[in-house]
Amino acid sequence: MKRWDPDMWSAVYGTAICAAVGLPLLVINVRGEDLTSIPVALWWLCFAGYLLAQTVCTWWSDRLGPRAVRAGFAAMVVLGTVLALSAPRAGWTAILLIFTSALSVYVVRLPVTAAVIVYNTGVIVLASVLGDFSAGAVVATGALYLLLQVASVASVVATARAQRNAERLAVAHTELRAAHAMLAESSRADERLRIARELHDALGHQLTVLALELEAASHKAEPAEHVVRAKRVARELLADVRATVGELRHRAPDLRATLDRIVADLPAPQVQVHVDAGVQTDEARTAVLIRCVQEVVTNAIRHARADFVWIEIRIGDEGGIVFDARDDGRGADRVVMGHGLTGIDERVRELGGQARFEGRPGFRVVAEVPAP
Repeated sequence: MKRWDPDMWSAVYGTAICAAVGLPLLVINVRGEDLTSIPVALWWLCFAGYLLAQTVCTWWSDRLGPRAVRAGFAAMVVLGTVLALSAPRAGWTAILLIFTSALSVYVVRLPVTAAVIVYNTGVIVLASVLGDFSAGAVVATGALYLLLQVASVASVVATARAQRNAERLAVAHTELRAAHAMLAESSRADERLRIARELHDALGHQLTVLALELEAASHKAEPAEHVVRAKRVARELLADVRATVGELRHRAPDLRATLDRIVADLPAPQVQVHVDAGVQTDEARTAVLIRCVQEVVTNAIRHARADFVWIEIRIGDEGGIVFDARDDGRGADRVVMGHGLTGIDERVRELGGQARFEGRPGFRVVAEVPAP
């Protein structure tokens, strides 16, 4: 279930206020009076159309896409003009134009928003003239609504900018944690490799020489018991050193702890990581999984507007390692293979695996690589 964040509450309040704008005229109509210059039924039809367009631009924007949102915004501009000019003395009708200007920040560029503000101010001034306001009232009303529109747009711009900065910070946080994990693992791998080489070159060679000397001593007549025992110990110790060298060369980090560090302290979305106890990875597979997690999380921040991301790493039916990630964001009707998704696909294929991407519901990435 998606949580109700400030953006959701803002959409609720906006819809409620826009709907409340029609209450004064509704009361007047109930009393049997009519303040509209067009048929009342047509005015209410335009009002319903404005609310529908506002809903498209707010509640349904993620599902319908940018083209539908732009069409809805254009309908809000046109219908808002009709409503304000056809009922200039109806009360709060001009408030709809403030919402239109504020919403334009999310739909069009700032120069277009400025043009919308100027246009709406002209509509409000014309509506005041049609309402037989005095010259002073016309100027005061135009100036007041101009200031209200500018203040609303400035507030929305500041909020949108803060949200973008928060998203950039979260993306940078995730990328930095992933880079740190890769660098730390690279350093640990280099250190393990150095220790493995030292064990192999120094201790391993010396043990090999010792084993050969003991082997030669054991072939002499009546070898002493302690020589035979020392030869057996030397062989066992040499086998242990070789096993330790092999383990140092192929040991991978704690996958669960590494992934938890990458997604820790994110303000949004909330990321849940589950790694099956039986999953064993090497350095190459760990690096691929780290990059997969990084790309999934950053995509959820940048594009999906998701509240939750679920990541599961498990053993597949054929014994491979399965990476399964999904979010509760807006998804996509058609999956576009950008640089990030292409990178996931290429890394997985390099290990002999395959990846698939699904856009609905939410966005999902499933990748499987053979076990090491």
